[in-house]
Amino acid sequence: MKGSLSLQNIKRLDKSNMLELLLSFPLQCSTAFEIARQAKIRLEKREFNKVLFAGLGGSAIGADLVRSYLYFESKIPIVVVREYDLPAFADSSTLFFLTSYSGNTEETISTYRQAMDRGSNIVTISSGGTLKDLAIKDNVSFIQIPQGLPPRCALGYLSIIPLCILARLGLIKEVDYAVRETVRVLDDLAKECLNPSIAQKDNIAKYIASRIYSKFTVIYSSSIHFDVVSTRLRGQLNENSKALASSHVFPEMNHNEIVGWQNPHRLFKNFIVIMLRDRFLHSRVAKRMDITRDILKKQDVEVLEIYSRGEDLLSRIFSLIYIGDFISFYLAMLYGIDPTPVERVTYLKNQLALSGKYS
Repeated sequence: MKGSLSLQNIKRLDKSNMLELLLSFPLQCSTAFEIARQAKIRLEKREFNKVLFAGLGGSAIGADLVRSYLYFESKIPIVVVREYDLPAFADSSTLFFLTSYSGNTEETISTYRQAMDRGSNIVTISSGGTLKDLAIKDNVSFIQIPQGLPPRCALGYLSIIPLCILARLGLIKEVDYAVRETVRVLDDLAKECLNPSIAQKDNIAKYIASRIYSKFTVIYSSSIHFDVVSTRLRGQLNENSKALASSHVFPEMNHNEIVGWQNPHRLFKNFIVIMLRDRFLHSRVAKRMDITRDILKKQDVEVLEIYSRGEDLLSRIFSLIYIGDFISFYLAMLYGIDPTPVERVTYLKNQLALSGKYS
């Protein structure tokens, strides 16, 4: 049975107070900016030919955001690794960010040891754990972020801090204005159209959540700058709403998946599409999204479109992420579940631990 989005029901279900973490996210972004400004960076060299990030899950999405945001600006490649092992090109000319909110992600710890062996220039970011202990022991740059959050709720720390560090190192332009604009846009969104006190007709997140309830959600965005947004929304629907979803990007989607929207046709009544859009998209990508939307509608597939807010690119990326985070929260309320616990992730980690500690 579909649940309620009343304040009373939200208070009853949201036992770990995910809502407060969402509402305070603009403040987290401001705090991240200050942490980055004060962070002490120990690097033997300041010239690099590549930037590598290592992380998993909520600890990696910030790296995706950095990569997406800097697609046209960075003159050196930025790569995100979600594995136990590093690619062969990771070497002493690599600037290597290791992000693990807990500091105990075994895949990230594995890549840390390999990066040390290869002489990479390392910056670690976590709330503590093994990663902090290793960084202190090895005299490696370590940036402490506040504890007590689900990793997926630490996106501000895990994206804005590395962005600011890259600017401090002269690898990208200053991001001060972009961060301030982002905080303003997020704060306005929280107050004007995402807060639970705002009725569904004026609350885009409540409206979208009500439309995708009990449906399989397919998420599309452009590949440049906004692939991180579709990945983030898929992950948030998985973790917060405990709902399965898929994601893909334009223009690639037009070269394969668009053909797949023919069978099994009988299932399409249970599907719904979210298109994450930006008014500054490449004109041909925007046209592709329009045509694809019309094709899907002709097959009686409902298509919902969400447009970014703000002027600066960083604020536009974050605005779509923020709206998506609230959608996943309200969808959890409609399903009648607490969004914070991720019991299957915990179970999997416990089962892995039974096989012995990875080193």
